[in-house]
Amino acid sequence: MLKKLKFYLIGFVPGLIIVFFILNQKGTSCSYFPNDRVIAETLTKDFSYSEQFKRELEANKISEKELKDNIIPNGTINFDKSNAQKKPCPEYILNYPKNNPTYEIHYSKCKDKAEFLDLKKIK
Repeated sequence: MLKKLKFYLIGFVPGLIIVFFILNQKGTSCSYFPNDRVIAETLTKDFSYSEQFKRELEANKISEKELKDNIIPNGTINFDKSNAQKKPCPEYILNYPKNNPTYEIHYSKCKDKAEFLDLKKIK
């Protein structure tokens, strides 16, 4: 029995290491939770902004770069307020930061683009 376990570990451990390095080089991530999937899909889309959203970005001194690099990846989707089943473009409410949110972002995620509609400062 101990001999079988040794043979198993001799193959299993190097296999894990090889898979780890292959997946790590490709920049893949495992995001199976709904919040992570919606945010990851949103970041792959082309962004468009409503005029109201642009005004709110300027008023709150938030750049497009900060929105893409910091706010969206570190936010959380409020599925209770979102309309994720809306056709053809689901609408989501993103709160940033995750704990004690300061901003609420309303956007729709279509096949090719994410359109940001509204930005509200909660606090």
